[in-house]
Amino acid sequence: MTPTIQREPKFAGESALPTIVVLGGGFGGLAAAKALRKVKARIVVIDRQNHHLFQPLLYQVATAGLAAPDIASPIRRILRKQKNTEVRYAEVTAIDPETKTIAMGDRSLGYDYLVIATGATHSYFGNDQWGAVAPGLKTLEDAHEIRAKVLRAFESAEVTDDAEEQRAWLRMVVVGAGPTGVELAGALAELSRKILDKDFRHFDPRGTEVLLIEGGPRVLLAYPEDLSEKAEDQLRSLGVTVRKGAMVSNITEEGVTIGEAEFLPAKTVLWAAGVQASRMLGATGAKTDRAGRVQVERDLSMPGHPEVFVIGDAAHFEQYGAQIPGVAPAAMQMGRHAGDQIQRLMKSRGTEAFHYTDKGSMATIGRASAVANFRGRHLSGFLAWMAWLFIHLIFLIGFRSRLVVLINWFSAYVGYRPAARVFAEMAKADDSTSPRAAEE
Repeated sequence: MTPTIQREPKFAGESALPTIVVLGGGFGGLAAAKALRKVKARIVVIDRQNHHLFQPLLYQVATAGLAAPDIASPIRRILRKQKNTEVRYAEVTAIDPETKTIAMGDRSLGYDYLVIATGATHSYFGNDQWGAVAPGLKTLEDAHEIRAKVLRAFESAEVTDDAEEQRAWLRMVVVGAGPTGVELAGALAELSRKILDKDFRHFDPRGTEVLLIEGGPRVLLAYPEDLSEKAEDQLRSLGVTVRKGAMVSNITEEGVTIGEAEFLPAKTVLWAAGVQASRMLGATGAKTDRAGRVQVERDLSMPGHPEVFVIGDAAHFEQYGAQIPGVAPAAMQMGRHAGDQIQRLMKSRGTEAFHYTDKGSMATIGRASAVANFRGRHLSGFLAWMAWLFIHLIFLIGFRSRLVVLINWFSAYVGYRPAARVFAEMAKADDSTSPRAAEE
Protein backbone atom coordinates (compact mmCIF):
# COMPACT_ATOMS: atom_id res chain seq x y z
CA MET A 1 0.00 0.00 0.00
CA THR A 2 1.34 3.41 -0.93
CA PRO A 3 1.31 5.73 2.08
CA THR A 4 -0.49 9.02 1.76
CA ILE A 5 0.45 12.28 3.39
CA GLN A 6 -1.92 12.73 6.27
CA ARG A 7 -2.87 16.36 6.70
CA GLU A 8 -6.49 16.06 7.63
CA PRO A 9 -7.75 19.39 9.03
CA LYS A 10 -8.21 19.38 12.78
CA PHE A 11 -8.63 23.06 13.50
CA ALA A 12 -10.33 25.93 11.69
CA GLY A 13 -7.95 27.50 9.19
CA GLU A 14 -5.36 24.79 9.72
CA SER A 15 -4.51 24.44 6.04
CA ALA A 16 -2.56 27.71 6.22
CA LEU A 17 -0.66 26.71 9.35
CA PRO A 18 2.76 25.00 9.43
CA THR A 19 2.89 21.50 10.89
CA ILE A 20 5.33 20.84 13.73
CA VAL A 21 5.75 17.18 14.65
CA VAL A 22 7.23 16.11 17.98
CA LEU A 23 8.30 12.47 18.18
CA GLY A 24 8.22 11.26 21.79
CA GLY A 25 6.23 12.24 24.86
CA GLY A 26 9.10 12.04 27.32
CA PHE A 27 10.73 14.92 29.17
CA GLY A 28 12.31 16.43 26.07
CA GLY A 29 9.32 16.01 23.78
CA LEU A 30 6.86 17.50 26.26
CA ALA A 31 9.20 20.41 26.97
CA ALA A 32 9.39 21.14 23.23
CA ALA A 33 5.63 20.93 22.81
CA LYS A 34 5.00 23.24 25.76
CA ALA A 35 7.53 25.74 24.44
CA LEU A 36 5.39 25.92 21.29
CA ARG A 37 2.06 26.34 23.08
CA LYS A 38 1.50 29.92 21.82
CA VAL A 39 2.73 29.37 18.27
CA LYS A 40 0.28 29.64 15.39
CA ALA A 41 0.92 26.15 14.08
CA ARG A 42 -0.45 22.66 14.11
CA ILE A 43 1.57 20.65 16.62
CA VAL A 44 1.37 16.86 16.55
CA VAL A 45 2.91 14.87 19.41
CA ILE A 46 3.41 11.19 18.54
CA ASP A 47 4.30 8.43 20.96
CA ARG A 48 3.92 4.65 20.93
CA GLN A 49 2.80 4.84 24.58
CA ASN A 50 -0.26 6.76 25.71
CA HIS A 51 1.50 8.03 28.81
CA HIS A 52 4.40 10.16 29.90
CA LEU A 53 6.66 8.26 32.27
CA PHE A 54 8.66 9.69 35.14
CA GLN A 55 11.63 7.41 34.53
CA PRO A 56 13.74 8.44 37.56
CA LEU A 57 11.29 6.54 39.77
CA LEU A 58 10.73 3.57 37.45
CA TYR A 59 12.98 1.35 39.56
CA GLN A 60 10.52 1.76 42.45
CA VAL A 61 7.73 0.28 40.35
CA ALA A 62 10.10 -2.56 39.41
CA THR A 63 10.84 -3.30 43.07
CA ALA A 64 7.24 -2.92 44.32
CA GLY A 65 7.72 0.41 46.09
CA LEU A 66 5.27 2.42 43.96
CA ALA A 67 2.38 1.65 41.62
CA ALA A 68 2.39 2.68 37.96
CA PRO A 69 -0.09 5.61 38.26
CA ASP A 70 2.26 7.28 40.74
CA ILE A 71 4.80 7.88 37.97
CA ALA A 72 2.77 7.83 34.74
CA SER A 73 0.20 10.22 33.32
CA PRO A 74 -1.62 10.23 29.96
CA ILE A 75 0.03 12.55 27.44
CA ARG A 76 -3.39 13.75 26.34
CA ARG A 77 -4.19 14.86 29.87
CA ILE A 78 -0.90 16.73 30.23
CA LEU A 79 -1.46 18.64 26.98
CA ARG A 80 -5.25 18.90 27.12
CA LYS A 81 -5.25 22.69 27.61
CA GLN A 82 -2.83 23.31 24.74
CA LYS A 83 -5.30 24.10 21.95
CA ASN A 84 -2.81 24.05 19.08
CA THR A 85 -1.67 20.52 19.91
CA GLU A 86 -2.98 17.04 19.15
CA VAL A 87 -1.64 13.70 20.36
CA ARG A 88 -1.20 10.59 18.22
CA TYR A 89 -0.89 7.12 19.72
CA ALA A 90 1.27 5.48 17.04
CA GLU A 91 4.68 3.97 16.41
CA VAL A 92 6.91 5.81 13.97
CA THR A 93 8.62 3.36 11.64
CA ALA A 94 10.66 5.72 9.44
CA ILE A 95 11.77 9.33 9.11
CA ASP A 96 12.56 10.84 5.71
CA PRO A 97 14.15 14.29 6.07
CA GLU A 98 14.41 14.68 2.29
CA THR A 99 10.64 14.54 1.75
CA LYS A 100 9.82 15.88 5.22
CA THR A 101 7.62 12.93 6.10
CA ILE A 102 7.41 10.37 8.85
CA ALA A 103 5.90 6.91 8.40
CA MET A 104 3.62 5.16 10.88
CA GLY A 105 3.14 1.75 9.33
CA ASP A 106 1.09 2.25 6.16
CA ARG A 107 0.35 5.89 7.00
CA SER A 108 2.56 8.92 6.70
CA LEU A 109 2.50 12.49 7.93
CA GLY A 110 4.21 15.52 6.46
CA TYR A 111 5.89 18.19 8.55
CA ASP A 112 7.41 21.62 8.22
CA TYR A 113 9.46 21.28 11.41
CA LEU A 114 10.37 18.15 13.33
CA VAL A 115 11.60 17.47 16.88
CA ILE A 116 13.01 13.98 17.43
CA ALA A 117 12.87 13.00 21.09
CA THR A 118 12.64 9.24 20.78
CA GLY A 119 14.85 8.46 23.78
CA ALA A 120 16.93 5.31 24.07
CA THR A 121 16.55 1.63 24.70
CA HIS A 122 18.79 -1.07 26.16
CA SER A 123 22.14 -1.90 24.61
CA TYR A 124 23.58 -5.37 25.18
CA PHE A 125 26.74 -4.53 23.23
CA GLY A 126 26.04 -6.94 20.42
CA ASN A 127 24.60 -9.67 22.64
CA ASP A 128 20.91 -9.00 22.05
CA GLN A 129 20.02 -12.56 23.04
CA TRP A 130 20.74 -11.59 26.64
CA GLY A 131 17.66 -9.39 26.61
CA ALA A 132 15.40 -12.44 26.86
CA VAL A 133 16.86 -13.41 30.25
CA ALA A 134 18.24 -10.11 31.60
CA PRO A 135 15.60 -7.38 31.19
CA GLY A 136 16.53 -3.73 31.30
CA LEU A 137 14.48 -0.89 32.74
CA LYS A 138 13.09 1.76 30.39
CA THR A 139 9.30 1.31 30.31
CA LEU A 140 6.41 0.34 32.56
CA GLU A 141 6.34 -3.01 30.78
CA ASP A 142 10.00 -3.49 31.76
CA ALA A 143 9.22 -2.55 35.36
CA HIS A 144 6.33 -5.02 35.57
CA GLU A 145 8.49 -7.75 34.01
CA ILE A 146 11.28 -7.15 36.52
CA ARG A 147 8.87 -7.02 39.45
CA ALA A 148 7.34 -10.33 38.38
CA LYS A 149 10.78 -11.88 37.87
CA VAL A 150 11.95 -10.79 41.32
CA LEU A 151 8.81 -11.82 43.21
CA ARG A 152 8.64 -15.16 41.38
CA ALA A 153 12.20 -15.85 42.49
CA PHE A 154 11.16 -15.63 46.14
CA GLU A 155 8.11 -17.80 45.51
CA SER A 156 10.27 -20.41 43.78
CA ALA A 157 12.79 -20.38 46.61
CA GLU A 158 9.94 -21.11 49.02
CA VAL A 159 8.93 -24.38 47.35
CA THR A 160 12.22 -25.97 46.31
CA ASP A 161 13.90 -28.61 48.46
CA ASP A 162 17.20 -28.35 46.62
CA ALA A 163 19.66 -26.11 48.49
CA GLU A 164 21.69 -25.27 45.37
CA GLU A 165 18.58 -24.39 43.39
CA GLN A 166 17.32 -22.22 46.24
CA ARG A 167 20.66 -20.42 46.35
CA ALA A 168 20.35 -19.70 42.62
CA TRP A 169 16.86 -18.29 43.10
CA LEU A 170 18.12 -16.09 45.92
CA ARG A 171 21.10 -14.65 44.04
CA MET A 172 20.04 -11.50 42.20
CA VAL A 173 22.56 -9.93 39.84
CA VAL A 174 22.43 -6.36 38.56
CA VAL A 175 24.81 -5.68 35.67
CA GLY A 176 25.97 -2.06 35.48
CA ALA A 177 26.59 0.33 38.38
CA GLY A 178 25.31 3.59 36.94
CA PRO A 179 22.41 5.36 38.69
CA THR A 180 19.82 2.78 37.56
CA GLY A 181 21.95 -0.17 38.62
CA VAL A 182 22.81 1.36 41.98
CA GLU A 183 19.18 2.21 42.69
CA LEU A 184 17.96 -1.25 41.63
CA ALA A 185 20.55 -3.05 43.75
CA GLY A 186 19.78 -0.96 46.82
CA ALA A 187 16.03 -1.44 46.42
CA LEU A 188 16.42 -5.22 45.98
CA ALA A 189 18.54 -5.44 49.13
CA GLU A 190 15.92 -3.55 51.13
CA LEU A 191 13.09 -5.59 49.64
CA SER A 192 14.67 -8.84 50.80
CA ARG A 193 15.96 -7.65 54.17
CA LYS A 194 13.30 -5.22 55.36
CA ILE A 195 10.05 -5.94 53.52
CA LEU A 196 9.90 -9.69 52.84
CA ASP A 197 11.87 -10.74 55.90
CA LYS A 198 8.85 -12.30 57.71
CA ASP A 199 6.75 -13.39 54.72
CA PHE A 200 8.13 -16.87 54.03
CA ARG A 201 8.26 -20.07 56.10
CA HIS A 202 10.87 -22.27 54.41
CA PHE A 203 13.73 -19.81 53.95
CA ASP A 204 14.94 -16.48 55.25
CA PRO A 205 14.74 -13.74 52.56
CA ARG A 206 17.45 -11.86 54.44
CA GLY A 207 19.87 -14.39 53.04
CA THR A 208 19.29 -13.14 49.51
CA GLU A 209 22.52 -12.20 47.76
CA VAL A 210 22.29 -9.00 45.74
CA LEU A 211 25.34 -8.71 43.48
CA LEU A 212 26.16 -5.49 41.59
CA ILE A 213 28.63 -6.04 38.75
CA GLU A 214 30.50 -3.14 37.17
CA GLY A 215 33.07 -3.38 34.40
CA GLY A 216 34.62 -0.02 35.29
CA PRO A 217 36.82 0.92 38.23
CA ARG A 218 34.02 2.28 40.46
CA VAL A 219 30.28 2.64 40.84
CA LEU A 220 28.59 5.82 39.54
CA LEU A 221 31.53 6.50 37.27
CA ALA A 222 30.07 9.83 36.09
CA TYR A 223 29.97 11.15 39.66
CA PRO A 224 32.87 12.66 41.61
CA GLU A 225 35.11 9.99 43.11
CA ASP A 226 34.26 10.79 46.73
CA LEU A 227 30.53 10.34 46.03
CA SER A 228 31.23 7.06 44.25
CA GLU A 229 33.03 5.82 47.35
CA LYS A 230 30.22 6.91 49.64
CA ALA A 231 27.64 5.28 47.37
CA GLU A 232 29.58 2.03 47.48
CA ASP A 233 29.83 2.21 51.26
CA GLN A 234 26.07 2.72 51.52
CA LEU A 235 25.42 -0.19 49.18
CA ARG A 236 27.63 -2.49 51.22
CA SER A 237 25.88 -1.40 54.42
CA LEU A 238 22.62 -2.59 52.86
CA GLY A 239 24.20 -5.96 52.13
CA VAL A 240 24.91 -5.49 48.43
CA THR A 241 28.03 -7.22 47.13
CA VAL A 242 29.85 -4.89 44.72
CA ARG A 243 32.25 -6.25 42.13
CA LYS A 244 34.22 -3.71 40.10
CA GLY A 245 36.38 -4.36 37.06
CA ALA A 246 34.29 -7.44 36.31
CA MET A 247 33.22 -7.97 32.69
CA VAL A 248 30.18 -10.12 31.98
CA SER A 249 30.87 -12.45 29.02
CA ASN A 250 27.61 -14.42 28.95
CA ILE A 251 24.13 -14.51 30.46
CA THR A 252 21.74 -17.47 30.40
CA GLU A 253 18.64 -18.53 32.29
CA GLU A 254 20.94 -20.30 34.72
CA GLY A 255 23.27 -17.41 35.57
CA VAL A 256 26.10 -15.14 34.46
CA THR A 257 29.65 -15.76 33.34
CA ILE A 258 32.31 -13.25 34.39
CA GLY A 259 35.50 -13.13 32.40
CA GLU A 260 36.39 -16.33 30.62
CA ALA A 261 35.30 -18.99 33.07
CA GLU A 262 33.74 -17.74 36.33
CA PHE A 263 30.11 -18.87 36.33
CA LEU A 264 27.66 -17.65 38.97
CA PRO A 265 24.34 -19.51 39.20
CA ALA A 266 21.59 -16.86 39.34
CA LYS A 267 17.97 -17.05 38.25
CA THR A 268 17.45 -13.28 38.38
CA VAL A 269 19.74 -11.10 36.27
CA LEU A 270 18.86 -7.47 35.54
CA TRP A 271 20.55 -5.26 32.94
CA ALA A 272 21.59 -1.65 33.64
CA ALA A 273 24.83 -1.44 31.67
CA GLY A 274 24.16 0.39 28.42
CA VAL A 275 21.75 2.31 26.21
CA GLN A 276 21.20 2.52 22.47
CA ALA A 277 19.31 5.18 20.53
CA SER A 278 16.65 4.14 18.01
CA ARG A 279 18.11 2.40 14.95
CA MET A 280 15.64 4.44 12.93
CA LEU A 281 17.88 7.49 13.38
CA GLY A 282 20.70 5.91 11.40
CA ALA A 283 18.31 5.34 8.49
CA THR A 284 17.82 9.11 8.15
CA GLY A 285 21.35 9.42 6.74
CA ALA A 286 22.52 11.48 9.69
CA LYS A 287 25.92 10.78 11.23
CA THR A 288 25.56 8.89 14.51
CA ASP A 289 27.87 7.84 17.33
CA ARG A 290 28.45 4.29 18.58
CA ALA A 291 25.24 4.41 20.61
CA GLY A 292 23.22 5.48 17.57
CA ARG A 293 22.74 9.10 18.69
CA VAL A 294 22.67 11.79 16.02
CA GLN A 295 25.70 14.09 16.12
CA VAL A 296 23.79 17.35 16.10
CA GLU A 297 24.82 20.90 15.26
CA ARG A 298 25.38 23.46 18.00
CA ASP A 299 21.73 24.54 17.79
CA LEU A 300 20.63 20.85 18.14
CA SER A 301 19.58 20.60 14.49
CA MET A 302 20.33 17.61 12.29
CA PRO A 303 23.26 18.41 9.96
CA GLY A 304 21.92 19.42 6.56
CA HIS A 305 18.38 19.77 7.85
CA PRO A 306 17.92 22.96 9.89
CA GLU A 307 14.20 22.24 10.27
CA VAL A 308 14.88 18.99 12.18
CA PHE A 309 15.97 19.06 15.83
CA VAL A 310 17.21 16.04 17.75
CA ILE A 311 17.16 16.14 21.56
CA GLY A 312 17.56 14.08 24.71
CA ASP A 313 18.97 10.57 24.50
CA ALA A 314 18.62 10.65 20.71
CA ALA A 315 21.23 13.41 20.41
CA HIS A 316 25.02 13.43 20.75
CA PHE A 317 25.95 16.89 22.00
CA GLU A 318 29.26 17.75 23.62
CA GLN A 319 29.96 20.70 25.87
CA TYR A 320 33.39 21.48 27.30
CA GLY A 321 34.68 18.33 25.64
CA ALA A 322 32.20 15.95 27.25
CA GLN A 323 28.88 14.45 26.22
CA ILE A 324 26.07 16.01 28.24
CA PRO A 325 24.35 13.45 30.50
CA GLY A 326 21.23 11.58 29.49
CA VAL A 327 19.13 12.90 32.35
CA ALA A 328 15.70 14.52 32.54
CA PRO A 329 16.91 18.11 33.18
CA ALA A 330 19.15 17.98 30.11
CA ALA A 331 16.32 16.64 27.92
CA MET A 332 13.96 19.35 29.17
CA GLN A 333 16.47 22.10 28.48
CA MET A 334 17.06 20.72 25.00
CA GLY A 335 13.33 20.49 24.37
CA ARG A 336 12.73 24.11 25.33
CA HIS A 337 15.67 25.19 23.19
CA ALA A 338 14.36 23.27 20.17
CA GLY A 339 10.95 24.89 20.59
CA ASP A 340 12.53 28.33 20.78
CA GLN A 341 14.64 27.72 17.67
CA ILE A 342 11.62 26.63 15.65
CA GLN A 343 9.94 29.91 16.56
CA ARG A 344 13.04 31.80 15.42
CA LEU A 345 13.01 29.94 12.10
CA MET A 346 9.32 30.71 11.63
CA LYS A 347 10.22 34.40 11.98
CA SER A 348 13.12 34.01 9.50
CA ARG A 349 15.67 34.61 12.23
CA GLY A 350 18.92 32.75 12.78
CA THR A 351 19.15 30.02 15.39
CA GLU A 352 21.20 30.12 18.58
CA ALA A 353 23.62 27.59 20.04
CA PHE A 354 22.42 25.38 22.88
CA HIS A 355 24.10 25.64 26.27
CA TYR A 356 23.42 23.05 28.95
CA THR A 357 23.19 24.27 32.53
CA ASP A 358 24.15 21.45 34.88
CA LYS A 359 22.01 21.81 38.00
CA GLY A 360 23.41 18.71 39.63
CA SER A 361 22.88 14.96 39.79
CA MET A 362 21.69 12.53 42.41
CA ALA A 363 21.11 8.84 42.98
CA THR A 364 19.26 7.13 45.79
CA ILE A 365 20.60 3.96 47.35
CA GLY A 366 18.02 3.15 50.02
CA ARG A 367 15.93 4.59 52.79
CA ALA A 368 17.51 7.83 53.99
CA SER A 369 20.50 7.01 51.82
CA ALA A 370 21.60 8.79 48.63
CA VAL A 371 24.37 10.82 47.02
CA ALA A 372 24.02 14.19 45.31
CA ASN A 373 26.25 16.66 43.51
CA PHE A 374 24.87 20.19 43.30
CA ARG A 375 27.34 22.26 41.29
CA GLY A 376 30.31 21.04 43.27
CA ARG A 377 28.55 20.72 46.60
CA HIS A 378 28.57 17.04 47.54
CA LEU A 379 25.92 15.53 49.80
CA SER A 380 25.43 11.97 50.97
CA GLY A 381 23.25 10.05 53.37
CA PHE A 382 20.04 11.51 54.80
CA LEU A 383 20.47 15.08 53.53
CA ALA A 384 21.03 13.85 49.98
CA TRP A 385 18.01 11.58 50.28
CA MET A 386 15.78 14.44 51.46
CA ALA A 387 16.97 16.56 48.54
CA TRP A 388 16.27 13.66 46.18
CA LEU A 389 12.78 13.21 47.65
CA PHE A 390 11.61 16.80 47.36
CA ILE A 391 13.22 17.52 44.00
CA HIS A 392 11.44 14.51 42.53
CA LEU A 393 8.16 15.67 44.05
CA ILE A 394 8.61 19.05 42.35
CA PHE A 395 9.04 17.34 38.97
CA LEU A 396 5.92 15.19 39.42
CA ILE A 397 3.78 17.72 37.55
CA GLY A 398 0.85 16.17 35.72
CA PHE A 399 0.75 13.03 37.83
CA ARG A 400 -1.51 12.00 40.66
CA SER A 401 -1.49 14.28 43.66
CA ARG A 402 2.00 14.84 44.99
CA LEU A 403 0.52 14.30 48.43
CA VAL A 404 -0.65 10.82 47.39
CA VAL A 405 2.82 9.98 46.10
CA LEU A 406 4.41 11.33 49.26
CA ILE A 407 2.07 9.19 51.39
CA ASN A 408 2.95 6.13 49.31
CA TRP A 409 6.64 6.89 49.72
CA PHE A 410 6.20 7.36 53.46
CA SER A 411 4.40 4.03 53.69
CA ALA A 412 6.98 2.21 51.60
CA TYR A 413 10.08 3.83 53.04
CA VAL A 414 9.19 4.29 56.69
CA GLY A 415 6.50 1.70 57.29
CA TYR A 416 8.13 -0.91 55.00
CA ARG A 417 4.76 -1.49 53.29
CA PRO A 418 5.34 -1.46 49.52
CA ALA A 419 2.40 -0.49 47.35
CA ALA A 420 2.55 -2.99 44.50
CA ARG A 421 3.67 -6.47 45.51
CA VAL A 422 1.64 -8.32 42.89
CA PHE A 423 2.64 -9.74 39.52
CA ALA A 424 1.55 -11.67 36.42
CA GLU A 425 -2.18 -12.46 36.26
CA MET A 426 -2.82 -10.61 39.51
CA ALA A 427 -1.19 -7.46 38.15
CA LYS A 428 -3.46 -7.55 35.09
CA ALA A 429 -6.54 -7.66 37.29
CA ASP A 430 -5.44 -4.90 39.64
CA ASP A 431 -6.04 -1.44 38.18
CA SER A 432 -3.92 0.14 40.90
CA THR A 433 -0.78 -1.31 39.31
CA SER A 434 -1.81 -1.16 35.67
CA PRO A 435 -0.72 1.53 33.20
CA ARG A 436 -4.38 1.83 32.23
CA ALA A 437 -5.09 3.20 35.69
CA ALA A 438 -3.05 6.27 34.80
CA GLU A 439 -6.04 7.48 32.76
CA GLU A 440 -8.25 7.73 35.80
